[in-house]
Amino acid sequence: MENMFEIAVVGAGRIGRIHAKNVAAHPRLRLKAVVDPVGDNAATLAAETGAVVSTFEAVLNDPAVRGIVVASPTDQHLDQTLKAMAAGKAVLCEKPIDQDLATARAAAGVLGGERPLLLGFNRRFDRHFGALKRQLDAGRVGPLESLLIISHDPAPPPISYVKVSGGLFKDMAIHDFDMARYLLGEEVTEVFAAASCLVDPAIAEAGDIDTAKTTLKTASGRICVISNSRRSGYGYDQRIEAYGAKGLLKADNVLESTVAHWGAEGPVLDAFQNFFLDRYAEAYRSEVEHFAAVMAGEAKPLVGFDDAVKALELAEAAAQSVKTGQVVKL
Repeated sequence: MENMFEIAVVGAGRIGRIHAKNVAAHPRLRLKAVVDPVGDNAATLAAETGAVVSTFEAVLNDPAVRGIVVASPTDQHLDQTLKAMAAGKAVLCEKPIDQDLATARAAAGVLGGERPLLLGFNRRFDRHFGALKRQLDAGRVGPLESLLIISHDPAPPPISYVKVSGGLFKDMAIHDFDMARYLLGEEVTEVFAAASCLVDPAIAEAGDIDTAKTTLKTASGRICVISNSRRSGYGYDQRIEAYGAKGLLKADNVLESTVAHWGAEGPVLDAFQNFFLDRYAEAYRSEVEHFAAVMAGEAKPLVGFDDAVKALELAEAAAQSVKTGQVVKL
């Protein structure tokens, strides 16, 4: 088939499985190889998708492999992306690009600019948020004045994950920092954050937080408030509200179904979609579709290296603000 690209997925964990299955199902892509140091994980995913188990070095040296999806642990993202791009591969790298801002900035000369690198901020590909963005840009509510972004997980991740995640701001809220930049339309100049550990004391013992409110401000005065929690108690809460002089644009939660019961006590709706694997399943498919278009030269990456660095800057600024109790100026 014309423009059929062979792809390798590095990492057979939760995110790697999502990407591998979406690549395997895409008409313009062929999943050739799965790479993971845990052999059983790689073998299982390869068998499910019709791929072979390989090594990172082998896929780098395979001229048939045109693209690599980096879905390995975060501390390997930047190194593997650099090596893949040096080998001439197009790369879709999961967020964040790295856990250290200085390290990421040092790679700017290699990874910045017009290169086939797509960062995995999958919410940019969510059709609900995309519709809000288009209406905002079209002036539906007039010039944007303020944003509210709510991102509450249904339950915290395992402590073993918390210990290696890089912290709430770099692991969880970084999606919201990227979305804030995307919607604000101008760079953030001030960051103030307040955070606590209210969900599980084990998270505090691991050196992290589980509840945070972050305020971002741009040079023109636009304000964005981001609410993050590792536990909602009512499901996966993903909402955006954009306010302007002409009103409100709101992207609300997606429910399991549109069925509602109306009775004497009022309406009862179905539950929210349970977690990101359900809520953003379509967005992950759209992300892989965009990656195929980037490889074919039909599109430029919607979110790239510079966006990854900017989101990481906001994550580090938020952590610094929590530590000092002060506004951090960028």
